[in-house]
Amino acid sequence: MYPAPFRYHRPASLKEAILMLSALGETAKPLAGGQTLIPILKLRMDEPTDLVDIGRLPDLRFATQHDGWVRIGALSSHGWIAKSDIAAAIPIVRDCAAGIADVQVRNRGTIGGSVSTAHPTCDWPVLMHALDAEVECSGPDGERTIPIQDFITEAYTTTIAAGELVTALRFRLPAANSGGAHIAYKKAAAAFPVCSVSVQLTLGPGNSCQDVRIVMGGAGPTPRRAMQAEAELRGKILSEPLLLRAAEAAGASADPQSDICGTTEYKRALLRGLFVQTANVAIRRCANIKIEGSHVYA
Repeated sequence: MYPAPFRYHRPASLKEAILMLSALGETAKPLAGGQTLIPILKLRMDEPTDLVDIGRLPDLRFATQHDGWVRIGALSSHGWIAKSDIAAAIPIVRDCAAGIADVQVRNRGTIGGSVSTAHPTCDWPVLMHALDAEVECSGPDGERTIPIQDFITEAYTTTIAAGELVTALRFRLPAANSGGAHIAYKKAAAAFPVCSVSVQLTLGPGNSCQDVRIVMGGAGPTPRRAMQAEAELRGKILSEPLLLRAAEAAGASADPQSDICGTTEYKRALLRGLFVQTANVAIRRCANIKIEGSHVYA
């Protein structure tokens, strides 16, 4: 299927892009890498009248660390992020960036586009929830910062206003003795994940869990935080039986839809298994053990 007809625009600056989107109204859409938006247009899940190409705007590709915060520019491609110093320092970021689709998609798709599209199983929103990230936006009324859990409200739906653009994502630098991992289950490299799990934790003396965040993708219309599973782990000495109890709690809190990729119960079983695998990688990374991330393929 081909997209419905649309007009194409290429602004030269962020200010011009915001003015253009504001003038064109709600039927206009920004286009960055297009790796999520273009398939949506081809399936006619959305039919915008205008596309505003922001992919060449300057100053929106960066990954920096300053004053305890990590900031990643919205036009940073997955592949570029995977090779950045930030990804080398924070392995969970590399897990996500380096595992998305194939080389072509990683070189075109952007973190800002992934988060803005709010696809139910997309990797970046899951990871950003696990890191308790914030979304920086610029629009006709100025700049604002939105917690990621408030930014994505439903599948393919965000709180971004008309004429507003995501400019960066930011999160606190993980504390000492922290480790994280992100693992997705996919039918093929180029496919969206069926399910995914991000785990970010901090260990104390004797392998005790001081803090933890567990977020699941494909467990509902938006990334789902497994708070009961977190409660199972927090303040306790980590062990395999404890991880299995937390996995049961995570699976019970998931509400995945049955589809061609599997039934609801099949996906719950996937999420339980992914959690145990992801948590074990995160635990080992807390001890500064270098482990290359790896997704699971059917």
